[in-house]
Amino acid sequence: MKKIRILLCLLLLTSLACNSQTLNDTIALIDKAMAVYLPENPGSQLSIKKNGKIIFSKAYGMADLEHNVPLTLTSKIEAGSVSKQFTAAAILLLEQQGKLSLNDDVRKYIPELPDYGDIITLEQMMHHTSGIKDWGSIAGLTGWGRTTKTFTNDDALLIISSQKTLNNKPGAEFIYSNSNYTLFAIIIERVTGLSLAEFTKQNIFIPAGMIHTEWRDNHNRIVKERAIAYDFDKGEYQTNMPNEDAYGNGGLITNTEDLLKWNEFYQSGKFGTPSLFSKQCKTEKFNNGKMNNYAAGLFMLKYNGYEQIAHDGATASYRANLETFPELNLSIAFLSNTSQFDKSKNPLNDILRNLFISEKEKTKTEEKEKTINIPESVLYTYTGWYKNERTGAGLKMEIKDGKLFFNKLPFEAESENRFKNGSRIMELNHKKGFLNYITSTDTITFSKVQIAKHADLDSFTGKYFSAETNSTLLIFQKEGKLFFQLKPKNEYQLVSTYQNAFNIMDYNGSVYFLKDKKNKINAMKVSLPRARNIEFVKLP
Repeated sequence: MKKIRILLCLLLLTSLACNSQTLNDTIALIDKAMAVYLPENPGSQLSIKKNGKIIFSKAYGMADLEHNVPLTLTSKIEAGSVSKQFTAAAILLLEQQGKLSLNDDVRKYIPELPDYGDIITLEQMMHHTSGIKDWGSIAGLTGWGRTTKTFTNDDALLIISSQKTLNNKPGAEFIYSNSNYTLFAIIIERVTGLSLAEFTKQNIFIPAGMIHTEWRDNHNRIVKERAIAYDFDKGEYQTNMPNEDAYGNGGLITNTEDLLKWNEFYQSGKFGTPSLFSKQCKTEKFNNGKMNNYAAGLFMLKYNGYEQIAHDGATASYRANLETFPELNLSIAFLSNTSQFDKSKNPLNDILRNLFISEKEKTKTEEKEKTINIPESVLYTYTGWYKNERTGAGLKMEIKDGKLFFNKLPFEAESENRFKNGSRIMELNHKKGFLNYITSTDTITFSKVQIAKHADLDSFTGKYFSAETNSTLLIFQKEGKLFFQLKPKNEYQLVSTYQNAFNIMDYNGSVYFLKDKKNKINAMKVSLPRARNIEFVKLP
């Protein structure tokens, strides 16, 4: 049964975005924002805690369309990557107990991993700087992506340990990888003799009073009050469940009020003896000295000038978000059993935050940085295709309305070879043919490459095998176009970028082909956002 629990509290009124806004006004605005979850459709839970008290808690929509079951506050919904903070917390607790150290080499506990020539620490894994490739991305290249097969943590370990290379040198970059946290679940079991599910139940869920929380470590187990996940396609809903047993990276089954109990538990210093709160929020610098904002399964951010500790989640069609604002003593927990609103133009989480969090301090209006006009004759020397030296992906530089556009973003000239888009900076050298792409945390080098001239598409076609995925894929021609086929019949068009390189349309990846000494194509490498340079060898 749907319910609202409201505490009329003067302290809350001072935190509202508008001083004249009453609590009832705020509740009405929340309900208006949540009205997209219709009573007859898949829905959501929303719970808000202020100053240690739940001030709003409500469920919307249906938990099970097939059996016409409404979604309530005791319904259980998967939390996706919100789960990572619980896995990280278990690792921190084991360190406090002296059973492991974040400085340990992962191969101390997972000797199956190859020796990549660099030590990978548990701390780097926790902060997603380890370089270990995302196992789910790799599994997708077999034709059996996440949710299509009953993957276990052992399956994930086999995929991870089959990788010949890392995404990056450990500590150099933040590349989000579920593999880090799946490996943590395995480490916890090897160190304690207890599964992650058992360890967290004893050491986190029971002490925190999270009576409606468990893990999806066996997708066949009956979970009372489980909400079914749905996507929305071509005007109708269909189930889209995470039918796998791999967990640690995700897989927490919970509800919003239990998530608020967790926030209160660890922030009030009750988790760990002494409290592990500071460890949970600790971030580390990259190798280049710049700061990473990812802590122990938590993003350390700012919103309207206030400190924000947050993480969102998505598994199959479950969606989640848990965030807290320590300075305001405010926590917001959101769970949903539909992915229907992923592309909404007005993100729901921003709407909800802005109801409670006014801008702390008006940003001082900065003088607009001076830009200069560069002759188009000079700009044209920069145009063309550039290869990302880390991934092999091709990005295009072009001119529109007298400005340089790189990867479809406009850049203003600060000098003849330096261009800016917000915090992004490009430094170009047309004579040496390279580009440095500078962000707040990294500098990526691109090399200028030849424009594609693919007269003979047949040279690319054939079957390719990867020992890293233990699968084959097919490159073939159809109607004069090149296609990339994953088993059994998933086809994606390859669109040319630079010579011998392509983007994989509708797959968010890229591929570049390699040649042997006889100038014949003998291999290719596929790069995805979370898994770079996966090698496929052309079969005879």
